[in-house]
Amino acid sequence: MNSDSDLQIAGDILEVQHLLRPAPEHPATVAEFVGLARGIAGDRSRWAPLVQYDATTRWYHRLLSRPTYDVWLLSWIPGQGSGLHDHGLSSGVLTVLDGELTERTDRGKRTLGPGAQRIFAPGYVHEVVNDSLEPAVSLHIYYPGLTDMPMHAAQCAGATATATATA
Repeated sequence: MNSDSDLQIAGDILEVQHLLRPAPEHPATVAEFVGLARGIAGDRSRWAPLVQYDATTRWYHRLLSRPTYDVWLLSWIPGQGSGLHDHGLSSGVLTVLDGELTERTDRGKRTLGPGAQRIFAPGYVHEVVNDSLEPAVSLHIYYPGLTDMPMHAAQCAGATATATATA
């Protein structure tokens, strides 16, 4: 019987850097974009000092811009919403950082609390609204970066058709 362990035969893979795959420079899969969103969400010091609230419109700030994607930080005071829209040719990940948001689609509505994520493909039509009594903050990753946000007529139960810049 051979008593050599795999470690004795192959060596410690962590010491053999050329055998490790390099970390990707940019996310390329849905799972990697979800992971990026979770990583940013978990680093409150990265985004919380930037948040502002605007009584007249949703506040938004581009947190990152890369060749294949953009990351946006948005704040929502009670009553603010995106209007019914899609994201053109972009896919995305929406992550609630603070507070509570309501997402409305033709399938109904769902309440999204801190840490909740929604993943969507091009053509996904929804409306996001702060129906709560407290402000909310969300993180949005669009890949490729958002260049078009077509607005749609109100077709969701309780949806309104207000036009805004980013959701």
